[in-house]
Amino acid sequence: MADLTLTELGVVSAGDHRLRVGALAADDPAAPVVIVLPAMGVPATYYGPFLRELHAQGCSAVSVDARGQGAATPAADRGVRFGYQDLVDDAAAVVDLVEREFPHAPRFLVGHSLGGQISLLFAAAHPGRVRGVTLLASGSVWFRSFPGLQGWKNLIATQTVAVLSAVLGYWPGERFGFGGRQPAGIMRDWARQGRTARYRLGGSKIDYEKALRELDVALLTVSVEGDELAPESSVDHLAAKAVAAPRTRRHYSCEIAGATKLGHYAWVYNSGELVGWIKDWATAARRTGTTADADRS
Repeated sequence: MADLTLTELGVVSAGDHRLRVGALAADDPAAPVVIVLPAMGVPATYYGPFLRELHAQGCSAVSVDARGQGAATPAADRGVRFGYQDLVDDAAAVVDLVEREFPHAPRFLVGHSLGGQISLLFAAAHPGRVRGVTLLASGSVWFRSFPGLQGWKNLIATQTVAVLSAVLGYWPGERFGFGGRQPAGIMRDWARQGRTARYRLGGSKIDYEKALRELDVALLTVSVEGDELAPESSVDHLAAKAVAAPRTRRHYSCEIAGATKLGHYAWVYNSGELVGWIKDWATAARRTGTTADADRS
């Protein structure tokens, strides 16, 4: 596959932050445009193979770093304050830009891990702005959505991270091998959902639990073999919040991917069949306003 270079669509201003948005545009101006929101601490450049695969299969692919990560400025550090609601607002600004640049294209969000949560929260807060949301290796952090002792370990971990972040003023994830450097607000929202199962975002008056229940948008969920950070039970718990959304379930196995190992991150390098699923789902949603095979196992 050709090593295509993304074209810069523009720079989104988010308070003091600047988010550079890039794209691989399809030849067809009406082709689905897929906006990829990254996992916590993962730079947008990591998704290069996935973006190129989306483009090769006829979609326009849009890439952006999360606030404070990758090429976004300033970097997350002590004294930099933002939380989940700010990431939802950033997603809204990116969608505004994409709508201007791709006026004839149906818009879809594909969120990896935390990016999936933000995608779903955005769709709930801004109904009608996108045709569908894909939760890709993305599930609830709620400790009871994980099997056995793993759930209790997660509860201890999320609350410990939140406390350390509050004491230090930020989360030095690069030192602990998890999440990259993050502001305390992100880790506080993350830990609250892990403890309570509910999305109550700091600084927001939106009742997200109610908004999620009322969300009616095409929903594709993809669990990945070997993914301990977003097992199927966790994905199901997050998806169940959008009870009215027609859902298509998929499980991406090593056999399907043609890979010896996948997990929470490595699917990026073996995404051909996965992108085929996303394209078919988006095409169906574009044609009918919903998925053609909702809730298919």
